[in-house]
Amino acid sequence: MHAVRGGEMLDLKAVKNFGAVDADVDPLLDQAFETHAAYISAKDHERYVIIGRKGSGKTAIYRQIVGLLSHDVLPHGHGFAEYPWHHHAKQIEAGVPKEQCYLHSWEYLINITLSKILLTKDQSQPWSDIAVESMARLESFVCDTYGSVNPDLSRVFSPATRIKMRGEFGIDWKVVKASVSGEEMPIEHLPIVIQDVNRVLSEATISCLNPELDYYICFDELDLGMSLEAEDYRLRLIGLLLAARKINNKSRECGRRLSVIIFLRDDVYRDLHFEDKNKLTETAVSYIEWDNEKGGPSLKALMEKRFHSVLNIPEAGAWATVFDETQQMTSRQSKYDHIVDRTFLRPRDIIKFSNEILQAHKVNGSSDNHKFINKDIIDARQKYSEYLLDELDDEIKKKYPDYKLYLEILKTIGSLQFELRDAESACEARREMLPPGMTATEMLSHLFEYSVVGYYRPGGGGFGGAEYVWKYKERRSLFNENATSYRVHPGFMEVLGVKKFSRSS
Repeated sequence: MHAVRGGEMLDLKAVKNFGAVDADVDPLLDQAFETHAAYISAKDHERYVIIGRKGSGKTAIYRQIVGLLSHDVLPHGHGFAEYPWHHHAKQIEAGVPKEQCYLHSWEYLINITLSKILLTKDQSQPWSDIAVESMARLESFVCDTYGSVNPDLSRVFSPATRIKMRGEFGIDWKVVKASVSGEEMPIEHLPIVIQDVNRVLSEATISCLNPELDYYICFDELDLGMSLEAEDYRLRLIGLLLAARKINNKSRECGRRLSVIIFLRDDVYRDLHFEDKNKLTETAVSYIEWDNEKGGPSLKALMEKRFHSVLNIPEAGAWATVFDETQQMTSRQSKYDHIVDRTFLRPRDIIKFSNEILQAHKVNGSSDNHKFINKDIIDARQKYSEYLLDELDDEIKKKYPDYKLYLEILKTIGSLQFELRDAESACEARREMLPPGMTATEMLSHLFEYSVVGYYRPGGGGFGGAEYVWKYKERRSLFNENATSYRVHPGFMEVLGVKKFSRSS
């Protein structure tokens, strides 16, 4: 590639990769982070529920916010290993609506996390006369209960813990009678007085927050090991969302810059149902989207930052420096459009595809062209397609365990575009492998939900021009049971062995 660094010519073949697919181990993430509107809205305390498909950039944004630690920015990140799931389950609150049964236990965990930040990271404390008294109360409670101002948050609800609160906290210990010894009680009885405990802790923490500082408590990896079929899991997530809303609203009312930020997969959030969800969606949710029709962040800009970092070339126009766009792909597509069509519009996908193109370029060994050419892209598609199927497996199998059988039906159909009657014939031909009573339409609805297929929507009727509808492009789109024409996502062409023609034609 004809780029200059220190007077030397750069060669793509000398590049190892353009970053890792997994944000947790991506060495380029910090230096090539593409600022997304979702990140800005969270950082500015405007939105606190960040929604996106797996690989869309949730963990990248999480890492950026947690990495903001400085004298006036105090974040704490909760990961899967830090969630007290087992002990948390014992804090379920009786006598309240089901969707609120975990609200107060999450609120308690957030209060303890915030106390830990104030006691161990906030060098401005005590920032006021009121904070002097409140900090002393928080320190007494946290030290008396957990033995340290820096407790292990994964053991907040450990059975060995005994809640200890002195008289100035104003808790009526008589409500737990025999369980109380002096001014302490076993953690298992916390639900009895948890609302009072949270009230006192919230008042203390809010009064300690320095209005000149930014505080963030982030929750990521909430989908690891999850099962949306388990009601308890759904109720825990709902409780966390409600607790975050309560605490964030309180901090804003008091003029404090605190945000409890939750990162969730879009399919997980979509399957949660609770009162006022629509209100929360309208006021608190920020979707991570790339290359949408409204403009905003693009995957090309994201890759140009990476090309700039790896190759030391100007960021502006870096895509055209790396890819030879003078020669179009088939169907007169640019290389960028050809690649993006095979993604789910996620950073993870285009990074992986670009890395596979790089490897193909090395194998092809073209010495007369220092840019990526058509052959490099075509030769990279098989491995990329296999990757995309593996990514799908992580998302879909927990909800639709039989999805691989559906893919076999698509292989039987054998074409990129097909009609409903083709799917019905394929289902009948392989009826023995499908669940009893499964229809072609039902199978296609499941595949549509995860964007394996899209359906054809004719133009007119207020919809605009005719087009294929994809869930990953239109998150609000619903499956149309009356649709008769379908298309397999191009990213699965190679791994499913489907051909680029219409079966019916």
